[in-house]
Amino acid sequence: MRELTMKLTRRILMGAAAGSFLLSGTAAMAQTELTFWSWRQEDKAFYQDVIKKFQAKEPGITVKFETYAPENYQTILSTALAAGRGPDVIQVRAYGNLETIATPGYLLALDKQNVPELANFPEAALAAETLRSDSKVYAVPFAMQAQLVVYNKKIFKDNGVNPPKTWDEMMALTQALKAKNITPFANGTATAWQNETIVGGLLSSMLGKEFETDIVSGKANFTDPRFVGALAKLKDIGQYFSPNFTGVDYPSSQQLFVAGRAAMFAGGSYEVANFKNQNPTLDLGVFPAPVLKAGDQALIATYYDGGYAVNAKTEKKDAALKFVRFLATPEYGTSFTNTLKNLSPIKDIKIEDAITQDVAKLAENSMSYLMLVRFRYQEPSGSVLLQSNVQKMLAGQQTPEQAAAEINKGIATYYKPFQK
Repeated sequence: MRELTMKLTRRILMGAAAGSFLLSGTAAMAQTELTFWSWRQEDKAFYQDVIKKFQAKEPGITVKFETYAPENYQTILSTALAAGRGPDVIQVRAYGNLETIATPGYLLALDKQNVPELANFPEAALAAETLRSDSKVYAVPFAMQAQLVVYNKKIFKDNGVNPPKTWDEMMALTQALKAKNITPFANGTATAWQNETIVGGLLSSMLGKEFETDIVSGKANFTDPRFVGALAKLKDIGQYFSPNFTGVDYPSSQQLFVAGRAAMFAGGSYEVANFKNQNPTLDLGVFPAPVLKAGDQALIATYYDGGYAVNAKTEKKDAALKFVRFLATPEYGTSFTNTLKNLSPIKDIKIEDAITQDVAKLAENSMSYLMLVRFRYQEPSGSVLLQSNVQKMLAGQQTPEQAAAEINKGIATYYKPFQK
């Protein structure tokens, strides 16, 4: 009897073990893995932490985060999507770059039924991720960026100078720093797109909101004296950029600033976190583009950087939507803003970082980052035209008038208000 009981017990235990194995196998089979692509290689640690927090809420979903070089990302992504593949969740860009992958039907349309959290965003942010042809939103916005001037507070303090408010003050500041063998601006122009950020960072106040309104309506074009005059001012200040600036690329200019060997960097608010990560001892501040004359409104140039989209052909739509919804919550927006020092457009976030608070305050007075927001939908894009012609102008190969004329000529090939 005892022997029979022991045999039955062993069988029960074996059965239980087998059942446990089958259950664990079923659970493993039920696990859904999402792929998530991005160009933000420098943010990998942040996204891995975000994924952990998401998986704690959704233990049945795992997320594999993959990054690609920014300059190749759009091509790699478009190729994969055209072949019917690609990731389940996609970090996409905004405006014209969004349209190149939304128009062919590669992205799932989002609305307040499948992503109720869209209500957490201002209309301007959603407009940046909206396809103009059907007025549908295709991505959850992730950041508002600003073009301004980042400066080294220690260098300023040690040399008894303050952030300039007017262009004349800016010129006097750069001259004073250069006289002390201090490089005023770390910027170089060898990397084409940096020329556009320099324009946004230094000329926005000089151009002004009225100029943007006039350009959009066709009341003015890029041969307008306001634009030509601003380019002339930029050419004047180019002598205070990084030594041999025409041959200095983006990473080299960043390193010059990070090493404390230059006082200022004209560029994006997104630079701050990267600068601080590379050199935590840096004491940084930000200021808007100087105005032409005292009393004018100081502005920064702002735009929405991109969003999180769902592949229209994913077989894991429900899981992908859950992840995208998580990326649209105030909890996520607060973490994004305070970790990456980038402004999330999500409403009601809590900003802890002092510099990010300053950027948010400056953003209350802004104009569009003009070429990206208004003229990056058709070819030749306003961005490409601005970048290449400002690059030539600063290298001494064009006058401001010639640069402006070439920019205007390119845009006029498709922009009807310029064809009057």
